[in-house]
Amino acid sequence: MDNEVKEFLAALQKKLVSIDYIKTEDIPNIGLYMDQVTTFMDEQLEACKRYEDDKILTKTMINNYAKNNLLPAPEKKKYSKEHVLTLLFIYYFKNLLSINDIQSLLNPLTEHYFGNKAGFNMEDVYNEVFNLESTESEKLLKDLGKKYALSRETFRKFPENDQEFLQNFSFICLLSYDVYIKKMIIESVIDNINSKTNKKENSKKESSKKDTV
Repeated sequence: MDNEVKEFLAALQKKLVSIDYIKTEDIPNIGLYMDQVTTFMDEQLEACKRYEDDKILTKTMINNYAKNNLLPAPEKKKYSKEHVLTLLFIYYFKNLLSINDIQSLLNPLTEHYFGNKAGFNMEDVYNEVFNLESTESEKLLKDLGKKYALSRETFRKFPENDQEFLQNFSFICLLSYDVYIKKMIIESVIDNINSKTNKKENSKKESSKKDTV
């Protein structure tokens, strides 16, 4: 592995560490007002910002999520730990999926696990998913290293002054194709979830009709 690839991987690993997911134990167990929620998210996810003045979460965003049935209503204007966890899921999904797709994923979760006192809750769901993070980060680092090294081998016959830009273009294309395919798979899984949900709802409606006849 040449020095350029090693330097890339070292910088990437540093970046991955800086954007480590929020641990559930770091989220307050008390209800937070909206200003406190936005401040908490900005502080915890600061490393995810592209530009310094970017906002992770705003009051308008939170209100829109509630209007679109993505986020359960607060209790007496206070947001619980489970509200924050739901907002984190929305944050990670929103740059990749449509509002409707996020609804398809989060509505069943909040319906079955939000505020559940008798069994598994949203915190359990969050931990189950993000406990995979460390293992997946290692795999991601290796995969990105391979793609980066591969991109450095492209455009070798092109003018030397253009090679750096073209190799970066090649790297972006490799990553974009990967994202494109994964996005298609995600949407296909969501469509399958929606299809099964619709079948269950239609079956209930048919059963209800028969009972009233």
